[in-house]
Amino acid sequence: MAVGVYGKVTIIFSWFAIFNVILAYGMETAFFRFFNKKEDKERVVGTSALSIIFTSLVIFAFAFLFKSEIAQITDIKAEYINFVIWILLLDALVIIPFAWLRAKERPIKYAVIKIANVAINIGLNLFFFLWLADLATGNSFFESIYKLNFEISYVLIANAAASGITLLLMVPFYSKIKYIFDAKLWKQMLGYAFPVLIAGLAYTIIEMFNRILLDSPLSNAADPEAEVGMFSACYKIALFMTLFATAFRLGIEPYFFSHAKSNNPQKNYARILEYFVALGSIILLAVVVFSDIIKALIIRDEAFWEAMWIVPIVLLASFCLGIYHNLSVWYKITDRTKFGAYISVFGAIVTLGLNFWLIPIIGYKGSAIATLAAYGSMVLLSYYYGRKHYPIPYNLKRIGTYLGLSIVFSGIYFYQFRQDYFIGIPLLLTYIGIVFLLERKELKKLLNTK
Repeated sequence: MAVGVYGKVTIIFSWFAIFNVILAYGMETAFFRFFNKKEDKERVVGTSALSIIFTSLVIFAFAFLFKSEIAQITDIKAEYINFVIWILLLDALVIIPFAWLRAKERPIKYAVIKIANVAINIGLNLFFFLWLADLATGNSFFESIYKLNFEISYVLIANAAASGITLLLMVPFYSKIKYIFDAKLWKQMLGYAFPVLIAGLAYTIIEMFNRILLDSPLSNAADPEAEVGMFSACYKIALFMTLFATAFRLGIEPYFFSHAKSNNPQKNYARILEYFVALGSIILLAVVVFSDIIKALIIRDEAFWEAMWIVPIVLLASFCLGIYHNLSVWYKITDRTKFGAYISVFGAIVTLGLNFWLIPIIGYKGSAIATLAAYGSMVLLSYYYGRKHYPIPYNLKRIGTYLGLSIVFSGIYFYQFRQDYFIGIPLLLTYIGIVFLLERKELKKLLNTK
């Protein structure tokens, strides 16, 4: 796929991210809170499911009525809008089923369905981009499917198929639940969810809106879509940190809520963040050291490699986001989700301000710096307000040591000795040794417990 085409696909998926947040409107987080808080769990499940079904279908209908206007606002071609609308609907209808699996602690089923979604998506993309052209030669069926300059549509078709099959796999959820709608409960859930919606929109602006801005008149690049393509491709190397942080959050978030009323949960929350930082800092340094090997595996076209400069920056930004999600426990379990909205909006303001300032000067490098600044500021704000409203005894000395050393080692290696593995690997091994020495007592306790 050409750099410019990939850039256009990335811009479309940036809009996807924004609309996905709107369609979810914080109901997933509200579901967790009330599922663990209320005795009548079936009423929580039914109310949240019916709420998402109704709002999704209404927005779906309006989107089809005004798809021409949506195409103009988003600068997405009308031919792609139909795919976008269907994918958004299909994805919205699995929000509560997936949340229910997490709340019921069924990680295997959750993981299998998520992996199936990814596998179908990747499989269809491989079929369309690697095999279809050859199969179309002399075969009337495949020839009817194959079209030139149809890359973006193929990506959207693959996504729609994966989303559709995921919804089919979730049909048992909809056949089991009791469709009870409690208006009073719904209002309470919306009150809890609204700040989460604002926080989600702010987060999406931080994470994705830079792609849209890089393709706007702000950019001085000769080919803005190519800039977006290079930036997004190299941003994918941060996927290792994103996957770690997301998996950690998905596993630990139900624990935060279910243990909120246990004896001294703050001590456990503090240890959880320390473990997260210890593991995350190893991942940060390891990905930085081996980034040039990784790029050859996941970004095979050298045309994208120009943006490799951003890799340590966006990795650290993703790490900060993971730290923020761990810190955010205080406002979620104390029902102060409005603070999540305030902090995220501040982060969005930071990223927008820096993007408007830096994109005309240094292009995609400015977007990477803006993302790191936004998530870093959110970490500091969440910690500051958490100390006031729900003090947690974080071991700042230990956490600061892990974070500081991994950042220094990563910066020295990548910007001074990049691809010199005689320096990079010893740095990584030294760092792992330091973490092991500092955590050996806790590791022994864990092993003895088992």
